[in-house]
Amino acid sequence: MTTNVGGSRHLGILAYGSLITSPGPEIASVTVERIKNVETPFKVEFARKSKTRGYAPTLIPVDSGGASVKAEIIVIKDRFAPDLAADMLWRRETHQTGRQRYRRPDVIDLNDVIVETIHDLSGVRTVLYAKIGQNIDRLSAKTLAELAINSVHTASRGNDGITYLMDAKKSGIETPLMRNYESEIMRQTRTKTLGGAVNQLRSRMRSAPAEAQ
Repeated sequence: MTTNVGGSRHLGILAYGSLITSPGPEIASVTVERIKNVETPFKVEFARKSKTRGYAPTLIPVDSGGASVKAEIIVIKDRFAPDLAADMLWRRETHQTGRQRYRRPDVIDLNDVIVETIHDLSGVRTVLYAKIGQNIDRLSAKTLAELAINSVHTASRGNDGITYLMDAKKSGIETPLMRNYESEIMRQTRTKTLGGAVNQLRSRMRSAPAEAQ
């Protein structure tokens, strides 16, 4: 499925996580088309806890486990330079607000955001995507659920891991751990839906000061 609003297909950005729903104003300003139902040419799993999301699990490319997932290609306007698109993608992923430039490090650290390139994907000549290292060593539904639940208390509203998981589901993403991860959240919170789990945890947060008195 393609939503076409003009432009060519020389350059794009592959979105397989929160980038699908929240590309940020910079990338949105140069987007001319969305190519949907694209499979990632690499495997993805909830294998990184993100500081900006209260250390909730987030989707990253993985070397073992995971699966190819449903993604979208954000097609960039014609004659836009690939290095400028890489700058935008890197700034979005590292939460930069200025005009900092992306520079690929000589030695890649676990926490370095790297911009990689794929050629000729779903009719787009050059496709960029962001990659960062795995920092959840022992992946299990139980571990992911605990991280997601804890993140509701520490992340800003809407940036917690349970909301992130709900957004991934809405985008049609499915990984090997995802169903058990969802079930484990509901089991640990004794709720029937992910939305119910978030609401219950937020309600507990609001009532905690009164209970402590």
